[in-house]
Amino acid sequence: MKRTDTGHPDHLHQVVDCQWACPAHTPVPEYLRLIAQGRYAESYEINWWSNVFPGILGRVCDRPCEPACRRGRVDEEPVAICRMKRVAADLKGDISALLPSPNPNKNGKRVACVGAGPASLTVARDLALLGYQVTVFDGGTSAGGMMRSQIPKFRLPDSVIDEECGYVEALDVEIRLNSWISSLKDLRSEGWDAIFVGTGAPRGRDADLPGRQEAAAKIHIGIDWLSNLAFEHVSTVGKRVIVLGGGNTAMDCCRSARRLGAEEVRVIVRSGFDEMKASPWEKDEALHEGIIIQNCMVPMEFTHEDGKLTGVVFEHVEVQHDANGKRSLVPTGRMEQVPCDEVLIAIGQENSFPWIERDMGLEFDRWDMPVLNEKTLQSNLPDIFFGGDSALGPKNIITAVAQGRDAAISIDLFLRGKDVVTDRPADLITYASQKMGIHEWAYANEISEDDRQKVPVQDLKIALKDVRLELELGFDVEKACAEAERCLNCDMATVFNSSTCIECDSCVDICPTECITFTEDGDEPDLRGRLKAPAPNLEQELYVAGGLKTGRVMVKDENICLHCGLCAERCPTNAWDMQKVDWLVAHAGAEA
Repeated sequence: MKRTDTGHPDHLHQVVDCQWACPAHTPVPEYLRLIAQGRYAESYEINWWSNVFPGILGRVCDRPCEPACRRGRVDEEPVAICRMKRVAADLKGDISALLPSPNPNKNGKRVACVGAGPASLTVARDLALLGYQVTVFDGGTSAGGMMRSQIPKFRLPDSVIDEECGYVEALDVEIRLNSWISSLKDLRSEGWDAIFVGTGAPRGRDADLPGRQEAAAKIHIGIDWLSNLAFEHVSTVGKRVIVLGGGNTAMDCCRSARRLGAEEVRVIVRSGFDEMKASPWEKDEALHEGIIIQNCMVPMEFTHEDGKLTGVVFEHVEVQHDANGKRSLVPTGRMEQVPCDEVLIAIGQENSFPWIERDMGLEFDRWDMPVLNEKTLQSNLPDIFFGGDSALGPKNIITAVAQGRDAAISIDLFLRGKDVVTDRPADLITYASQKMGIHEWAYANEISEDDRQKVPVQDLKIALKDVRLELELGFDVEKACAEAERCLNCDMATVFNSSTCIECDSCVDICPTECITFTEDGDEPDLRGRLKAPAPNLEQELYVAGGLKTGRVMVKDENICLHCGLCAERCPTNAWDMQKVDWLVAHAGAEA
């Protein structure tokens, strides 16, 4: 079988799973160790350089890192990676000395960012640090974009948004609020060296059904309703509310309606429960708050009397999958009317670019999305870039941050006359041995057996009476330390040196998960069948090393390795070592 190159990023992607799963590639194990040591400000700083908004993301991130967490493979629950960001944010204290000051050396280049959401603010931060004069335009009264307008305050208080947007503005970024851009052509004529579009996906999809217009007064687009709620234009809701849709926006709508006084809130979805797009924890929290979720029901008609909404007619469907796994919804013919006083439609979001003139040469595809290079985020007009939901469709905050960073790299290269594709800087990967003595390491390698800590929350009776009261209270110091110690230190890589191995099998004997096997070489299916412990996870590559004196190979199943270091402690010839991997993701200003 092909030998593993431990110095290649692809190997790290398979081992430091949490960092790779994060679109911004935040060094998760490193900041968790700092929290365990009580070094909260340093933990926050590491997060800030990676993802810009640790306090925000520590509350509302979609957590792609957690399903990838290796702790979840050996235990029932992954590490609470997301909520640990909040710990760093809440306990950091004064971090002014750790954050950079404005760059006094301006390079004379001017960049305009349209929209003050996470993608634009990431671009602004990265470019401002390089000496660019960045101006962010937004039609609202405060920065934050849809983080402020569409995420309920009980999940994300304004104070957190204000603080972290303020760190960006403090880098000499000009944020022009109440500045609605109505023409890209006009903006471009002002002589900006580059323009970044980060306007999000501001238009919610509607349900064009019979009765929609007649009962329009009590039927609302979900994201518009959330925005009106955020800016206190909405303060009441009907007693019986139906939310159409099964994504995270639907969860925000139903939980907000519950807090406004709705006595019965139903989320009604055309798909099955497991197929809903909402995050599992979002569904759990909604159910905990008394929300009714009904599945496999397709809305057919809004019913009304004298212009007053009375309910929604649904058709029950069955979810079926063909031989290729493609889903279809098969009508059953059974209809049901569900009475309600108000409907919130949360069935998806779309991009809307009425302010971009189609005669200026910017290319759009058949879905009315800009045609972009997905890596560089550059349009066919070389000075115009996109990012966030406005680039490749609605996703989430952490993806918008990652795209903002990629776009900042592209803008910097473009304005320096470099090729935005071939001259992109590479990630920097370094290894450093953690050996302090024969049995002593520079990191704590004991494996905690603690269960995942539960985040303390407000009493539900109190929480459901106030739509602006933050529900989660965050971890205290004790819980934070306990949770941080559940991390398996996956960035402490086991590195094998076959030239010093004497094949004594000491590492095999001491391994608590039986993840190491010395055996005859073969192809991958054959090797997987001859390991000490089954290796059924085909998505996790094996670590294979040759060069042994007997001609055998060393095979380690990374899927079940705990990174405990016992193999390195037991090895009499130092063939095994624990080496810390520093994976510095490329950023604007780094040289290829």
